[in-house]
Amino acid sequence: MAADPIEYSARWPVRHYELDRNGHVNNAVYLNYAEHLTIEHAERAGYGSGWTAEHGGGWVVHRNEVRYHRAAVYGDVLDLTVRVLLVQGTRGVRRTTILRECDRELLAEVLTEWVWVRLSDGRPARVPQELVDAARGATEATLRDNPRFLQDLRRLL
Repeated sequence: MAADPIEYSARWPVRHYELDRNGHVNNAVYLNYAEHLTIEHAERAGYGSGWTAEHGGGWVVHRNEVRYHRAAVYGDVLDLTVRVLLVQGTRGVRRTTILRECDRELLAEVLTEWVWVRLSDGRPARVPQELVDAARGATEATLRDNPRFLQDLRRLL
């Protein structure tokens, strides 16, 4: 059975090589976590690399915003959740939250704007309708709950 196309969670341990010289997870690693989780989510939901190739395109990161709250350290187990907020036109927006499992402390949030590009020329293109339809409920909820989401996104990212 395929994963939920809107939200996906996983648990990962912090690995030693992800640490900076202060013993904390390096800030750039949080972007790796968000991207890896998104790719894993897409594959498990049936919209991974095979599906995107069949539809002549793929996602590329346009912009990221990371908000750091607390440091993760070696030995922490992380609870990561990615949620699709919007799929519309040429873009998709996802929010990844990263919690420390033992105390549910919010460590970081990553907001990522993805752009759908054609494989033939690398240019932005409209997201395939099947994917827009799969995310319709999430897109409508995001825009209903925050009517200024698109304007805020442009300013934020």
